[in-house]
Amino acid sequence: VQLQASGGGLVQAGGSLRLSCEASGNIFSIIVMGWYRQTPGKQRELVASIKKDGTTDYAESVKGRFSISRDTAKNTLYLQMNNLKPEDTAVYYCNLRKNVVTAYWGQGTLVTVSS
Repeated sequence: VQLQASGGGLVQAGGSLRLSCEASGNIFSIIVMGWYRQTPGKQRELVASIKKDGTTDYAESVKGRFSISRDTAKNTLYLQMNNLKPEDTAVYYCNLRKNVVTAYWGQGTLVTVSS
């Protein structure tokens, strides 16, 4: 399985970005896909996730601003980020999980929000 993330960049506070993560390979039996983010010196944190049945979950800090979605025909996961804040600055990673022990990561895409 390979995950190719894209869409990061530099944006002013209040702006928007949409991240994409295209999956290829044996992507059957996926149970959940998600976006994580990480800043230097901190642990990677879950931003948003979407389960096989379409159920979504968000970190409290992004609720109402971010939206996770997927296009199964294109094998692509998205993260629409609106009203971005400087504290959203991080490297964002997509994640695909098949079971408790099997998960895959994308290469990360940098989001920088200027004040």
